[in-house]
Amino acid sequence: MADLPRDRLSTEPPFTNVGLDVFGPWNISTCRTRGGDANSKRWAVLFTCLSVHAVHIELIEAMNTSSFINALRRFFAIHGPPKLIRSDCGTNIKGACKELQILLEDTNEPSMQRYLSEEGCMWIFNPPHSSHMGGVWERMIGVSRQILDFMLSQISPSCLTHEVLSTLMAEVTAIINARPLTPISTDGELPFLLTPAMILTKKICTPPHDNADLHCQQWKRVQHLANIFWTRWKREYLSTLESRSKWQDSQPNIKEGDLVLLRDNQSKRNQWPMALVIKATPDTDGKVGKLELKVTKSGTVKTFFRPITEVVVLMSS
Repeated sequence: MADLPRDRLSTEPPFTNVGLDVFGPWNISTCRTRGGDANSKRWAVLFTCLSVHAVHIELIEAMNTSSFINALRRFFAIHGPPKLIRSDCGTNIKGACKELQILLEDTNEPSMQRYLSEEGCMWIFNPPHSSHMGGVWERMIGVSRQILDFMLSQISPSCLTHEVLSTLMAEVTAIINARPLTPISTDGELPFLLTPAMILTKKICTPPHDNADLHCQQWKRVQHLANIFWTRWKREYLSTLESRSKWQDSQPNIKEGDLVLLRDNQSKRNQWPMALVIKATPDTDGKVGKLELKVTKSGTVKTFFRPITEVVVLMSS
């Protein structure tokens, strides 16, 4: 298994490195008319801090560039512009957000490209059909859905408005950020849990210490709590992420010119198309993770970007 990326090991302020995804939609009641309730749809953009796994959720009214930029602006206004943003570029962003017009390693939509360059952000897109590369934020979406589905089951559909949904999203955010990152300890010297909310709000019971100045100077107390969080984060939490339970043996990289079989969940295996590798992109550890493939079908040549998990090597060059 590959080493953790640098942005997963950073002890910079929360939401310096972010992974995001869009999920939804939900039908809400916008207004009441004589013919009944007028309904509309809402989606949500979930921002996940890649280091402390804190989340932030913003509602959007439409799946277009304007609504998405407004969600980014609200997030930046609260937490500041991040240095790095990661997201999917397949069924989650490119496929679901058709109006966003985002392609691999680039932002073709002028307003999106201009806004990101003004904020000094770097955006890295995963290749299509590689949701496993965004497991950090995909897991948070699964947790959010479980909590939100339970809350919505307690509310009548006719009473679900934009304000109610926005309130529910805030409560979901608070619940997720209050979850413990490590197993609960029985040690009496650790009276509080290591949670994302601890570093976000600093509202926890002050642990025992000998420095009397911490009681009278608030900024020293806050700094002390932050230092305790990052110390425990390194000692207790990082060790749980570094275990390698499989893929211990090194395999040869896929090279340009290899003939591969392209997985297609919509077709039977004997109908999967053959493709030629025209570009193999290695990661920082030297292992190839992304491929550019050329597929010829019925005289038409098409180019696809896929992760190595979506291909089967038939013949090496």
